[in-house]
Amino acid sequence: MNTPFFAHPTAVIDEGCQIGEGTKIWHFSHIMPNCSIGKNCNIGQNVVISPEVILGNNVKIQNNVSLYTGVTCEDDVFLGPSCVFTNVVNPRSAVNRRGQYAKTIVKKGASIGANATIVCGHDIGEFAFIGAGAVVTKTVPAYALVVGNPAKQIGWMSEYGHRLQFGTNGLATCPESGEQYLLNSNTVTKK
Repeated sequence: MNTPFFAHPTAVIDEGCQIGEGTKIWHFSHIMPNCSIGKNCNIGQNVVISPEVILGNNVKIQNNVSLYTGVTCEDDVFLGPSCVFTNVVNPRSAVNRRGQYAKTIVKKGASIGANATIVCGHDIGEFAFIGAGAVVTKTVPAYALVVGNPAKQIGWMSEYGHRLQFGTNGLATCPESGEQYLLNSNTVTKK
């Protein structure tokens, strides 16, 4: 049977998944029931995508990433190697908390670095950049650069992934794209 996506023979894809055209699923990954994966995604080795996870188009997931129920990644999201999303605030082995999963949305174009942990219930804004090893314990605004444990904002990033340097007029220019950004009341917007 021809499928519009590629799956390595060692990948496990449960019934009831929707997988978009041009998506690639690599070695030893497990795609669980009722998840939705968009077009042209790349899912690395040893990735777990739990039931009802939603991925937009062109999502890139590096090796050893765990996406648990309650997570949504919009288009063009990048997830670095071994990053993890939680879905229960107060897990206990002896207490069943299924159905109490907190939701997390990773907005369009955001990047999450290697070994970062995203604590559930905290959304990641559009084009935000989460540094490697960061532990995100609160919502991250659009274009924010956050690092550390717990993650703290240390700056702003362009849509091309360059740190923005704002002048006294509140404007910054991406050195790669030439696009301008405005910082006003601790919020960044593209001009």
